[in-house]
Amino acid sequence: MKTKIEYDLFQKDAFKHIQKGHSVIVSAPTGAGKTAIAEHVIETSITSGTKVVYTSPIKALSNQKYRDFQSIYPGCIGLLTGDVTINPSAPVLIMTTEIFRNKVLGDERLMRDYSWVIFDEIHYIDDYERGTVWEESLLFLPSHMKILALSATIPNLKEFADWLQSIHKNSLKIVKEDKRPVPLHLLFQCEERVCKNLEDVKKTGYTKKGLRISDNERVSIRYKTHQNRPTVLIRNLYNENKLPCIYFLFARRRCELLAKEMSNYDFLNINEKQEIRRLHLSLCCRYSIKGEQRVLDLQPLIEKGIAYHHAGMMPILKEVIERLFTSKLIKVIFTTETFALGINMPAKTVCFDELRKFYGFAFSTLKTRDFYQMAGRAGRRGIDTEGYVYSRINPHYISIREIKRIIYGEPEKIYSRFNTSYSTLLLLYDKHEENLYNLYPSSFHYFQKKGNTRSNALEQMKARVRILKYLGYIRKNKLTRKGFFASRICGYELPLAQLYEDGMLENLSVLEIGIICLSIVYEPRKGISGFIEKPDKRIKNIINTTKHTMKTLTKMEKKARIHPYSKGFDFQLNDCIKAWMNGGSFEDILSQTNADEGEIVRFFRMAVQIMREILDADISEKLQRKIKKAITLVNRDIVDAENQLRS
Repeated sequence: MKTKIEYDLFQKDAFKHIQKGHSVIVSAPTGAGKTAIAEHVIETSITSGTKVVYTSPIKALSNQKYRDFQSIYPGCIGLLTGDVTINPSAPVLIMTTEIFRNKVLGDERLMRDYSWVIFDEIHYIDDYERGTVWEESLLFLPSHMKILALSATIPNLKEFADWLQSIHKNSLKIVKEDKRPVPLHLLFQCEERVCKNLEDVKKTGYTKKGLRISDNERVSIRYKTHQNRPTVLIRNLYNENKLPCIYFLFARRRCELLAKEMSNYDFLNINEKQEIRRLHLSLCCRYSIKGEQRVLDLQPLIEKGIAYHHAGMMPILKEVIERLFTSKLIKVIFTTETFALGINMPAKTVCFDELRKFYGFAFSTLKTRDFYQMAGRAGRRGIDTEGYVYSRINPHYISIREIKRIIYGEPEKIYSRFNTSYSTLLLLYDKHEENLYNLYPSSFHYFQKKGNTRSNALEQMKARVRILKYLGYIRKNKLTRKGFFASRICGYELPLAQLYEDGMLENLSVLEIGIICLSIVYEPRKGISGFIEKPDKRIKNIINTTKHTMKTLTKMEKKARIHPYSKGFDFQLNDCIKAWMNGGSFEDILSQTNADEGEIVRFFRMAVQIMREILDADISEKLQRKIKKAITLVNRDIVDAENQLRS
């Protein structure tokens, strides 16, 4: 028998608007219960025989939502993420926002049976690199589709909703909730002391020997300080019955380091130990990772109720850790911020290792919105009466004024990041020809610029179209064959289309197709490299050709003041993909690079996605056969995301 749920007022308001046929935008704190509104739309759609699209910002969240909804509505859920296609004609189709954007731009008739689209984490429209995808999805949304937009708290909600209503034919209702169902208590650790407020922090860490350090300047005084050890804080949480805890850090290696520093502690009783051993073994056997080195490294920690989780780990192992955490047997997890993004894994307590992180080009104090996205994981609705958030403070690196701004300031407004890609412009040009520029005044960017047509966005559109015409993607106001090819490739369209036009793609071997597709998606992190053996003559020629192609493109883009430039090729994982496609084990390829295993899997999957996009273009049967073979060789074992989801 289904348990009767008592909904909050804001949820009930949203339900009423949805039932009356309105589109709805919901702004509420993390953990307030926005997912229940999405589930209402899904259930209503399934019951009435209509279809709904659910979009999310990252593949991991799409995968988790697939599992969650599949358990509630078995057989009714499909998934499209580029590297995974499951039940694509399902009444509820989950996909990344990029896939949805591509569908509505390519042929909106593909969406004619879908009456709703749910945009999870709609504030991602503010993301510098990917925000334009959300804006384009909304801008070109088929007129028959209603919107449910879910967002964390944003101060300029009305401005955003006014723009959305101006381009959207259905009436749009705003539902706003400022309170959390589980209140949060904000505490601090400074000088190994737990402080209940900022005044205590000030006295503890910002006053030494009678010298008070000014709030409005960064601390530059050097004095001998205690280590402010995280182990002291975690021990305090254990003694006060405040576990489980999600401990957020902004560096992968530190996640592992702190987890291992906690290895002297044991948070599980005998029965819990037996249960977590059984569950861990069962999951590792199911996913065939029982003997993996990282699994063996983690096992002693897991048996004490401790774990770590970050993007450098194998996706399958991350899945195992997530399931162990939701079982309530992991009491302390050290993790990066992706654990906070929409993934429903709340705890009683959240800890911040520090209140600074790397934003694109430099370290900076946390945005208020980011702080509460993570802090909102504290306090489990229906389990906890209150949640706890601890921030570790190092007075050498952050001032009291900065702490106040992060914790007590107003969340940052969202701004348009509209910057149409070449492939988007080609799809739009195919439909609208020279009238495509008339679409710009409908953008959120134009709306925020108060009608200023001389704008980072319209001039970029015009500059990119000029390059497309100069390079022969558009001739006589029509897309050429090369133009159609480029319109099917997302993010890497010009480099690959240039190689396609030169005939290079056609002449590649199956192995070389895998190499070229990996090299275009691969972006090494700082200090990461592959150990490339001396390439043979053919690979040398490929490298030289791609260098020449990118030199020409970058020169043109620089002259046209286009930003960012088209991404170039990087062959550092050349030997890794060769070994993998030749049937080598995953351990074999790890010896040829210092990249994390999770990174390798992610980029291999991205290479598969690019190959599938090329298959959708107008290419010869010969090239199709080679690409299909290359996909088979790359997309196996732990790289095969679809296999992981079906397990």
